[in-house]
Amino acid sequence: MKLPLKLTETNLVRNYRKIYPYVKPYLFRAILAILVTLPLGAMDAAIAWVLKPYMDTVMIEKSVQATSLIPALIIVFSVAQSLLNYAATYLNTWVGQKITMDLKKDLFQKLIHNDAKFFDKNTSGNVIQRFNHDADTACSGLLSNLKLFTTRLFSSISLVFVLIWNSWQLSIIAIIVMFGAFLPLAGLRRKIKSIMDKTVFSGARVMTHYNEAFMGNKVVTSFNLYKYASDKFNETLRSVFKLGMNMTKKTGMLTPMMHFIVSIGIAGVIWLGSYLITSNKLTPGGFVSFITALLMLYHPIKSIGSNYSKLQMSLLAMDRVFDSLEAIPSIHNCEHPRYIKGINKIVFDHVWFEYEKGRPVLKDINLEIHKGKTIALVGNSGGGKSTLVTLLPRFYDVTQGSVQIDGINVKELDLDDLRNHIAIVFQDNILFAGTIRENILLGKADATAEEVKKAVHNACLDEFIESLPNGLDSEIGERGTKLSGGQKQRVAIARAFLKNAPIVILDEATSALDNKSEEIVQQAIYNLMKDRTVFIIAHRLSTVKNADNIVVIDHGEIKEMGTHDQLLANPDSVYASLYKTQLK
Repeated sequence: MKLPLKLTETNLVRNYRKIYPYVKPYLFRAILAILVTLPLGAMDAAIAWVLKPYMDTVMIEKSVQATSLIPALIIVFSVAQSLLNYAATYLNTWVGQKITMDLKKDLFQKLIHNDAKFFDKNTSGNVIQRFNHDADTACSGLLSNLKLFTTRLFSSISLVFVLIWNSWQLSIIAIIVMFGAFLPLAGLRRKIKSIMDKTVFSGARVMTHYNEAFMGNKVVTSFNLYKYASDKFNETLRSVFKLGMNMTKKTGMLTPMMHFIVSIGIAGVIWLGSYLITSNKLTPGGFVSFITALLMLYHPIKSIGSNYSKLQMSLLAMDRVFDSLEAIPSIHNCEHPRYIKGINKIVFDHVWFEYEKGRPVLKDINLEIHKGKTIALVGNSGGGKSTLVTLLPRFYDVTQGSVQIDGINVKELDLDDLRNHIAIVFQDNILFAGTIRENILLGKADATAEEVKKAVHNACLDEFIESLPNGLDSEIGERGTKLSGGQKQRVAIARAFLKNAPIVILDEATSALDNKSEEIVQQAIYNLMKDRTVFIIAHRLSTVKNADNIVVIDHGEIKEMGTHDQLLANPDSVYASLYKTQLK
């Protein structure tokens, strides 16, 4: 009997202690919401209590005065109770929404500061579940249960007093049965926890399907994948259904069982009460008042099974919320980070890297790049080129070896400072919903109009911007859907121009473009590369001819290095073979 209550109390105390910093700014209203529940709960007992004098004076003594007075009192109590209930609901909702909002702010900050490994391992559905829905479930569940708990607590205490006041003999039976009704809860939390975890995971998979349908709508349409997508979605729904039925099997008997136990208590009270009335040890009014108070006391117990499951769901959601908030990303600042004073040389010193243990993606990479030089990384797909450049801004950390800037390991540098010195143009750049101007200003929020104009010019966007009715203030849609591939790339390049970072990484920046778009974007890239240290990753070798050093990487290893002419001079080189293949 004590096990589930103890477990629930422990979890409640721990979670309320963790959430207290979020409650503190709204403590006055939170306390007020609790105080309102005190008379709200006690009024249940008041209504039951007045039935004794009513029954005894009206039904037994035939008093006419009480026939209007006591019903009027009951109406007054009910109106007051309704108003207090509204006030408690409003205050709890206001406090709950504020706490949820603050919690989501911190969760979002935690989300965007997570490292690349986190996003590699989690689906979009998992992210939405953990960083949004769990906060809603946790806060709304715990706060509503807090209101229910405080209301029921003071209601129960008041009703128990009414029971004892009317008949201590009947009260013994009532209280024993009340505690006995909690027996079915023993061990329930342990039984349903695994099902709850699986239910949350399946719910996240459902959201992932919706996201994939939205993001991949063109693929679904072009390949006629309607049946494939529907079958996968339906299979997930079947899984959710099975888990829901398993939960019902585990918890469905709680309410009927408690109802049965409570019914035994009521039957026992009626049996003993009948004897006490006939022996003149209890008045009929006292018995009616006792039965009314008992029914009010037992009513929430009969439905406690479903409430208990919801409470456990809230507690588990709260556990996941604080697990997310307390998790430390694998990529983080060291205790005393250093700051970049200048970038003269970048060194990859015996670098090894693996995404999965025992499966190295990069093997003993040694490179030295001097200030203002351009290094091109070429080779077959999957060779490790993109992985190599992600180690410089610390999207990932090396498994062995080190990446250094002017002799300082990048792990010792302040993360924000390190990344402020690097501008990256990806193959598929993400633009955010809003205007072209807003997306360009992401490179430098406080840029002047002249700086923006210069960035637009250098990114070869002038003509395109002038053709738009609203110019730079034109809306581009979610993920820049209103722009072509080349236009999106040039907006991303303008953003990189505005950042004005000394290191530029161009990761397949033109590979997805047609020849005409590539020609314009390539000019913008040439402008961006001037007077900077540049890393170029490219499949089209025609774009890397002028690089100061070309590094051929295959299966995670450096096969050869040199200028375009030096590598072509050896007809048996890997680079020469790749170049000839592309020419054909």
